[in-house]
Amino acid sequence: MTVRRQVSYQWRLREVMATRGLFTITDLVPLLAERGITLSASQVHRIVIGTPERLSLPVLAALCDILEVTPAELIATRAVNAAPRRAAVGDGPAPVDLAGEIRPKRARLRPE
Repeated sequence: MTVRRQVSYQWRLREVMATRGLFTITDLVPLLAERGITLSASQVHRIVIGTPERLSLPVLAALCDILEVTPAELIATRAVNAAPRRAAVGDGPAPVDLAGEIRPKRARLRPE
């Protein structure tokens, strides 16, 4: 039986920006533009405030260059073993074992 793993991550851009003295999103827009990343203020706001599900590698590389960090410092990952599923107990019907002796009977057609 294989063990299922649950993975999650924490986006730490806002925290890392604060440790580097960048407190406003508008400070980040020109720094990204210097590195060839053209994003609107609202796009940068979503990257900083929210937890992005998708992020292009050029944007990640530019953020790492601006903040002088590695991707591992921006993204904290976590993986844990998922709890095994429990079998239903009690009220439900018992599962049918089709490989055992219970088999459907072949239908016989009779002329009318």
